[in-house]
Amino acid sequence: MSPQKRVKNFQAQNRTSQVSFKTDLSAWKVNRKPSDTKKQNNLKQKNSGEDCEPADDQSEDTLQIAVDYFEKGTIKTSQSRDKVLEKHLKTVENVAWKNGLAPEVIDILLTVALSGKFGNAVNTRILKCMIPTTLILEDSVVKAVSWLCVGKCSGTMKVLFYRWLVAMFDFIDRKEQINLLYGFFFASLQDDALCPSVCHLLYLLTKKENVKPFRVRKLLDLQAKMGMQPHLQALLSLYKFFVPTLISVSLPIRKKIYFKNSDNLWNSAILAVRLRNRGLFPEPLKLMLGTANIRPLKRKWNTHSVIPVLNSGSYAKECGNKEMSLSDCLNFDKSLRLEQLQSFSQLLQNFDCLELPSQMGSVLNNSLLLHYINCIRDESLLLRLYHWMNQTLQEECIWYKVNNYEHRKEFTNFLDTIIRAECFLQEGFFSCEGFLYKTLPLWDGHCCRSQFLQLVSWIPFSNFSEVKPLLFDHLAQLFFTSSIYFKCSVLQSLKELLQNWLLWLSMDIHMKPLMGSPLETTLDGSMNSVSKLIDFVGWLSTTAMRLESNNTFLLHFILDFYEKVCDIYVNHDLPLVVLFPPGIFYSALFSLDASILNKLCYIMHRYHKNLMAAKKNELVQKAKSEFSFSSKTCQQFNHYLTVIVGCLWTSKPFKKGIHIDPQILEKAGVAEYKNGLNLVHHPSLLSYAASFLLQESPEERTVNVSSIRGKKWNWYLDYLFSEGLQGLKLFIRSSILHSSVP
Repeated sequence: MSPQKRVKNFQAQNRTSQVSFKTDLSAWKVNRKPSDTKKQNNLKQKNSGEDCEPADDQSEDTLQIAVDYFEKGTIKTSQSRDKVLEKHLKTVENVAWKNGLAPEVIDILLTVALSGKFGNAVNTRILKCMIPTTLILEDSVVKAVSWLCVGKCSGTMKVLFYRWLVAMFDFIDRKEQINLLYGFFFASLQDDALCPSVCHLLYLLTKKENVKPFRVRKLLDLQAKMGMQPHLQALLSLYKFFVPTLISVSLPIRKKIYFKNSDNLWNSAILAVRLRNRGLFPEPLKLMLGTANIRPLKRKWNTHSVIPVLNSGSYAKECGNKEMSLSDCLNFDKSLRLEQLQSFSQLLQNFDCLELPSQMGSVLNNSLLLHYINCIRDESLLLRLYHWMNQTLQEECIWYKVNNYEHRKEFTNFLDTIIRAECFLQEGFFSCEGFLYKTLPLWDGHCCRSQFLQLVSWIPFSNFSEVKPLLFDHLAQLFFTSSIYFKCSVLQSLKELLQNWLLWLSMDIHMKPLMGSPLETTLDGSMNSVSKLIDFVGWLSTTAMRLESNNTFLLHFILDFYEKVCDIYVNHDLPLVVLFPPGIFYSALFSLDASILNKLCYIMHRYHKNLMAAKKNELVQKAKSEFSFSSKTCQQFNHYLTVIVGCLWTSKPFKKGIHIDPQILEKAGVAEYKNGLNLVHHPSLLSYAASFLLQESPEERTVNVSSIRGKKWNWYLDYLFSEGLQGLKLFIRSSILHSSVP
């Protein structure tokens, strides 16, 4: 396609998408001929009344002159301070940082910057202002890479070019030809200065077919030479994920942030491009080179400005162009543009010919594409999505600095979008996990609380010992120093986290994880991590009950958690039985709330069912080495069972383990303490006993609950069951012999 055609198509594309920021360069042409000047002037006059202001026309003319100057100029380094050069350089910088540059302008100026035509200082300034209006052509990048081989480009320029390429990666329209240069990029790792940026670029480009034994050996050699550098670890971890058999060395699996974006020169520019693509501002943004003023941009936060708009690759809009190649036409025939995808049936019909967006973050708002990603299980797609989310959360969405209500509200909506996507996929994003590790120490426990705790509940399954110092220790500090309602919210979040971990383990324990999940290699190791999570919650719960004076509301949330724990073996077919700590058991047993006692009885009933099922399972008996169940667990359960039966049924509480001097009880006026906790006299059930007797004898003004014995005891039990105490009913029928009626 000729440069003239590309310019016209680019303008038409901008008008179609109704972008507010228009760098209408229809007035100039690349490699224009003198005969074309009149046509250009006519075109400008025709469009001036429709799209452009006079100032815009003047700006376009000056940009045209400046680009021609750089393209055809022969000025050497010694004349870099020339006033004409400085004038044209400022023109390009002003237009770039105000409205961005058209793809064809970037194509020309990249060649100028990397060809060494001007001095290093001038070339650096040109490269720093390579900011697209909407996109960058793949051919421009390939041509720019070819200039790196000529030898006219300094080392500083090469480093800056690779940094620019990484920053603008999502705005390149296609990447097939760039991926063909993988070997060239890999060879550049030998340069110590280029290595970090090239590793970042390779991390974005790598596919399974790019992983070769000789490349693994080279990376290991570089690591031996340079040490455990984060950028090398990133590439090695990615290679190990694609082909685990090629890499036997151990790598830190909890390292989630390999590349720092804080020194990115184009952060504010990238933000402006995304805003421009949505047409959110009637006035151009004033951008500054660097990162110090990213937040002061005068804009209203909007989730659409963070999550890219869903668009197919821009080249698809050229379908039908007469100058397209035959291969491009065939590819267009096979692909379906995302804008045309409207229903699930349409997704099924075009499952193999979807054209995914260049910016993967746009899939978060589209349930059909989330279906697609979940089904194809393509690691490279998730890598692209994780990279975008990591950059967005770490650099553009530093929520703990937000102090404006409107900003907080908009960012809350953004987090809600991520959480909805996680719920839809039924798995957490590793980028969100890294975001939690970084921001939790600075979190006040109040801002975006609901969203933050929901992100905690979707943390991918991990080795608990590694996650604890990064996340749970900081969460525990907030837990103990916050209100009871915060404590309940944390317990609810940890219950959902446990449920998600159990679901993942029950489904994937014998399968290869999708995204390099740090799943334990053995069943015993995985169960150990789950057991440590449960023990951690038990420690939190016991301490919280002391701090909150055995609060009933808090105890409800604690028992809700253990209601999930008690059924791990039966419901999830995982060999694990973990009992609640004594502090929780006795607090529930002595509670004044009948619903707490009822829930305790239900949990004891389910523990009994799980232990009996585990004991009868012959397969478990053959694999005791992988079964997290010991005789100590059984002894502890039997002790709990003896205590609760002794209190509620036989009126022989604390027969073992606890001794109270009878004289002390006599002085306290509770000499008949043995009956004080049975089903009749238990503080939480006294109102039920009184109501039962009043139904029997409504005319009585006083009731004697001690009269409930013998047959009346059985009638009383039926009354309790009819009042909704089903947990008590299940416990009595499964754990107590009815022949022993008091």
